[in-house]
Amino acid sequence: MTRPARMHDVTDETRHIVDLVLNYSRQRLLTDDNPLDKPLPPAELARLAGVTINEKGIGAQKALGVFEHVLAPACITTDDPRYLSFIPSAPSKAAAAFDLVVSASALYGGSWLEGAGAVHAENEVLRWLAGEFGLPATAGGVFVQGGTLGNLSALVAARETARERGIRPDRWRVVCSAEAHSSIASAARVMDVEVVTVAPDAGGVLHGDAVRTALEEHGDSVFAVVATAGSTNFGIVDDIASVAEVTRELGVWLHVDGAYGLAAALSPEARHYFAGLEHADSLIVDPHKWLFAPFDACALLYRDPELGRRAHTQHAEYLDTLTETSDWSPSDFAAHLTRRARGLPLWFSLATYGAEVYREAITASITLAEQIAAEIESRDELELVRRPQLSVVVFERRGWDKADYTTWSNRLLDDQHAFVTPSSHGGRTNARFAILNPRTRFEDLVGILDTMR
Repeated sequence: MTRPARMHDVTDETRHIVDLVLNYSRQRLLTDDNPLDKPLPPAELARLAGVTINEKGIGAQKALGVFEHVLAPACITTDDPRYLSFIPSAPSKAAAAFDLVVSASALYGGSWLEGAGAVHAENEVLRWLAGEFGLPATAGGVFVQGGTLGNLSALVAARETARERGIRPDRWRVVCSAEAHSSIASAARVMDVEVVTVAPDAGGVLHGDAVRTALEEHGDSVFAVVATAGSTNFGIVDDIASVAEVTRELGVWLHVDGAYGLAAALSPEARHYFAGLEHADSLIVDPHKWLFAPFDACALLYRDPELGRRAHTQHAEYLDTLTETSDWSPSDFAAHLTRRARGLPLWFSLATYGAEVYREAITASITLAEQIAAEIESRDELELVRRPQLSVVVFERRGWDKADYTTWSNRLLDDQHAFVTPSSHGGRTNARFAILNPRTRFEDLVGILDTMR
């Protein structure tokens, strides 16, 4: 009979498994030319992988072989410098390596009682971010899974704060730009609240006067206003200062969704775009985007963390030993309980390299976006849709329709040249570079443009 503790005891089998995994991880982390790779059809992937789950197991060597030769090549490599779609991830080598340490250390990141050391390190990062964004020294928060959960948790805290003030409308509402991320609408559906979208200006920027009109129309039913600090489609930063002026005057919670773009506030070249950020009641930024951490991590910050705690602390008899203390337990600050210490890879990378190299890497992406935008403008067959503000460059190929863009995109991936999916705005299909990886070169982007001739 198989021993129940076989999976947990330190044995020769265990040592072999650990060596296999660490050797593979070391090779992956230290290889500069990992392939871009691409997905396979479900039937083909099932045929190649075969059946891997059975009563006796197939063994670590064979399982890792299936992953290395079948499953991994069917996943696009998100840290490839030619991955330019959606919002890429480009974790630093230190952050990616330390992610292994987090798993190996059997850490729980939900409470101070169980993970004080991990929570301390995460909180140091959160305090540093709060300082960079102009929030008071008393600000704080938690690392959550991603921007969707961060936005949801912040909006729940905003509504709960409005309720504590005695506001009881027939229908709760949140105001945001028509260009706001889809996660705001998703959070609203979960909360069963209404989204009031406000038209930005011709450049995609939301201003305070438009927000004021919406607040005056809907009154106390609005429990929060969301400003966007770097829209996903164009990388546009709302006029946070003018929006903050209105929310402060009318006593409405201001949340800033900076999942992608707020990291640019660390760059001296872009800091001016974020004037007024210091007045936010809550904000998010995703380290797995432009702060070079591995998936998945979103930093959620509250100006007054106690408001987040009151909105989210879960109460149960078995949790009394946690909730009856004043300890800083990360599970109290978002819509979650069980929690990985997902902020530690960012902490390790920042502690290892220092903040200066982060500023330089972010600035390099902004500079590269400006350079390739100028190249696009110099080509007769291309048209720049909007000048980049941060590191997203959107452009059109004159004369192309959606089918042309799709064919071109598929060919780029099939040839392992690049991953650039079509996007659209205002009913028009376009191409889009999201430049976040410090290893992306001007020559890479020019080579992609050359394929559009």
